[in-house]
Amino acid sequence: MSGTRVFLVDDHAMVRAGVRAELGTEVEVVGEAADVASAVAGIRASTPDVVLLDVHLPGGGGHAVLETLRAELPGTRWLALSVSDAAEDVIAVIRAGARGYVTKTISGAELRDAVRRVAEDDVVFSPRLAGFVLDAFAAAGPAAPTPAAEDPATDPGLDLLSAREREVMQLLARGYTYREIGGRLFISVKTVESHASNVLRKLQLSNRNELTRWAATNRLL
Repeated sequence: MSGTRVFLVDDHAMVRAGVRAELGTEVEVVGEAADVASAVAGIRASTPDVVLLDVHLPGGGGHAVLETLRAELPGTRWLALSVSDAAEDVIAVIRAGARGYVTKTISGAELRDAVRRVAEDDVVFSPRLAGFVLDAFAAAGPAAPTPAAEDPATDPGLDLLSAREREVMQLLARGYTYREIGGRLFISVKTVESHASNVLRKLQLSNRNELTRWAATNRLL
């Protein structure tokens, strides 16, 4: 994560100072903002790799920042960092284009890991918040099938996975970290990483975001 350029958006100066301290020297904080207007101007000027974005901001909220800049800055990744764990807040910012959502109760190490993963184009949610997003996608209903579409529940890729790989796949798709998966399955983090790599390779997927969509499509969550 060394060299990752991060922009902080939060309307409380003490929170921004705390986040900056927790991030330490592993990233370069290139700017800060306390409201929508200054966030838009600052992010546009600095073009950071990752924006840590509070959900509730003066001037329209975090989703307004995203909606203004997402198309303009396709190389920037957005990670919501909020005290709120309300389903409506999570869903609104994810629909606007954020790659993840974490609450301010996470540790400094977890925050640094979340920034690293988002910078690498991964998605990051706590398990509970991931459930909100999956429920929202499910409520929206499936996309209209094309004439050549296969039954989504019979994807042949599923047959390529071992029983353990299926377990890892489901936990990954639900937003669990490698450490959390290892603890649940009583295996090492290295073993989890190996299974995760095998899952993505066998399913011909590039990252966790694609895996989550694949698992939801195939009704495996």
